Amino acid sequence: MKTIKLFIAIILVASVSGNLSAQTSAKPSGQLKTETLKVWGNCGMCKDRIESTVKAEGATSATWDSKTKMLAVSYDPSKTSLDALSKKIAAVGHDTEKYKAPDDVYAKLPGCCHYERVK
Repeated sequence: MKTIKLFIAIILVASVSGNLSAQTSAKPSGQLKTETLKVWGNCGMCKDRIESTVKAEGATSATWDSKTKMLAVSYDPSKTSLDALSKKIAAVGHDTEKYKAPDDVYAKLPGCCHYERVK
C-alpha cells in the first residue's frame, strides 16, 4: 500500500513540474505584431517565394494574396522588423512598397513571376 501511495505521489509531482515548465517556456501573449505590406508578384510560385522568404527572416506567419498583392505578416518586433522583411522580399525579386528588387534578380525569376513593374 505504501508503495502505491509513493508511486502516485511521484506521478503527481512529475506531472505538476511538467506543467510548470511548459508554462514558463510559452511566449507571452501580445508579443507578436501583425502588419500588411504591398508586394508585387503574380502566381503560386511568387506566393511560395514571398511567404517562405519572410518566414526565413523571422516571421511567424505570412499570407500573400495574389489578387490584392497584400502580404499579411506576423513577427516578433524584438527579432525583426517590417523594414527588414521588406528588404528580404526585394532581395529575392519582388518589389515592395518601400524597396525595388534589383533588376538582375527580377530578370532571373520564372516567366510567370514577371509582373508589371512600377517605375
